[in-house]
Amino acid sequence: MNAPRNNQMIAPKIQKQLVNACAVETTNVILADLGDRWFTLLLDEARDCSVKEQMAVVIRYVNKHGEVIERFIAIVHVATTTAACLKEAIDSLFAKYGLSVARLRGQGYNGASNMSGEFNGLKSLIMNENPYALYVHCFAHQLQLVVVAVAQANQYVCDFMWIVGSIVNTSASSCKRADKLRQLEHDRKVKLLERGEISSGRGLNQETSLARPGDTRWGSHHSTLCRIEQMWSSVIEVLQNLIDDGDRSSKGLSRTLVERMERYEFVFILLLMKRILAITNHLSTVLQEKDQNIVNAMHLINNVKCKLQKLRDSG
Repeated sequence: MNAPRNNQMIAPKIQKQLVNACAVETTNVILADLGDRWFTLLLDEARDCSVKEQMAVVIRYVNKHGEVIERFIAIVHVATTTAACLKEAIDSLFAKYGLSVARLRGQGYNGASNMSGEFNGLKSLIMNENPYALYVHCFAHQLQLVVVAVAQANQYVCDFMWIVGSIVNTSASSCKRADKLRQLEHDRKVKLLERGEISSGRGLNQETSLARPGDTRWGSHHSTLCRIEQMWSSVIEVLQNLIDDGDRSSKGLSRTLVERMERYEFVFILLLMKRILAITNHLSTVLQEKDQNIVNAMHLINNVKCKLQKLRDSG
């Protein structure tokens, strides 16, 4: 109470020191919990907003209570994404924290050649030092690659997904259109609630908008298709408004999108892909759970294959 109360801690240098102190203490607790146990290394690299290549490092181990633990260790700046550069960064990190490659019992990366290459990939460089550090390609990532490859190989589905992306971009690309879409959907739900056709409550019939699909994560396409089906009449009305009041370029595109949406083929593929992606998206979500093990993951994949085969044979 007698202090001058000028310790605001707003100087960037002081803030950095506090953050680094917290990071050091947190890392020490993680390393103490790990002890001398075996562990698995999980890596991925990405470019940040300052256009620097950064490598995120996570370790996975079983603690003294028999629980599978995943802990984020560090983000390391790497000059390039070559296997040799990544291996050098890992060696420096291990030396800094007193970790040993000999205690590695697993590696988990994506399927890029610099990570999983048979001869010069990162997994091969590590396995040359420790043959017990077995490499497992992320099951959820494999699933996404398969879904993307199969969907893009079918011309009808490929065209359909392009149309879906155009519908989302055209209907919700501006604040004015997005607000109009939300308002139309809100009014529609109010009318349905008044007629007793839908019910309200936590998680039921909340305000929603079109979800933008991601090119590399096809799980996002499932939510996009569900939203388009749910908001069908509102989307059509927004596009019709653009046909009536939009500029020349948006009029032509909107008219084309409405015509495509009202075709039987579009609705058929919408319902078909929604059903297929519901199966694969649920599997993708389950595969990313922290307590998942490889035996159960393989069992889940076999179940999904049986579901898809049944859909093909009798659906």
